[in-house]
Amino acid sequence: MYLTYFNGQWAEGNVPLYGAMDHSLWLGSSVFDGARSLAGKLPDLRPHLERVISSADKLGLACPLSVDEMEALVYEGVAKFAPDAELYVRPLVFGTEGFLIPVADKSQFALTLFDAPLPPFAGFSAGLSTMRRPQPSMAPTDAKASALYANSTRAMREVKARGFEQAIMLDGEGHVAEFGASNLFLVTADGKVVTPRLNGTFLAGITRARVMALLAGVGIEVEERTVDEAELRTAREIFSTGNYGKVTPCTRYEDHVLEVGPVASQARELYMAFTQAA
Repeated sequence: MYLTYFNGQWAEGNVPLYGAMDHSLWLGSSVFDGARSLAGKLPDLRPHLERVISSADKLGLACPLSVDEMEALVYEGVAKFAPDAELYVRPLVFGTEGFLIPVADKSQFALTLFDAPLPPFAGFSAGLSTMRRPQPSMAPTDAKASALYANSTRAMREVKARGFEQAIMLDGEGHVAEFGASNLFLVTADGKVVTPRLNGTFLAGITRARVMALLAGVGIEVEERTVDEAELRTAREIFSTGNYGKVTPCTRYEDHVLEVGPVASQARELYMAFTQAA
């Protein structure tokens, strides 16, 4: 089920939003964010809503709604689904007018909620893509911009053709950045929990930060540093964090087979406990 709020009303289905001359469709001026509703619990909702406003600003757009207004709409929309529904919550801001540069105060807003069961805590395979994450001077990497996903989908198509389910992408310097659409953690051969340091080439995930804080709360330090691709080939664990799957383990990287390890398992348990308390 899809439910979208647009122009003051809720409607079911794939609601039309654009005209053929709208800036967002023609020139890519749209940003979004993704939150989750899990049986009515909305972990870190406000940071996601705050980020869509920030992302819009970075693309020369202006979100027409405040965080409080968006939050109220989210709760209104969630109430229209079954109490145990697992939903994806997607606020979208998009440009309508302008030639090359969008007219900020003509930005539009839509909120879509749809059924999206949380993936099971099972392993996925990942392959190394030849596609690189762009440098901050080359693309709006500090925003959750729709246009950035064209590169991510290229990477995912490339590795799927080689039999993998997910892509791992390097940055412009050849260091590990993230998965195609989620952040990456690993447990090194000597037992350290590591995630690539934020260098502006990939988004600082809200779920990433939450998982790091939850692990720190039980005494597990996560080291943020430059990660070389060779480390993935000897890692004890590799796992992803992101809004869609929250915490999910990688059980094969190229020809390196991994177990669903204790750190990923604990991170998932901690996150789900945090969700229940949200």
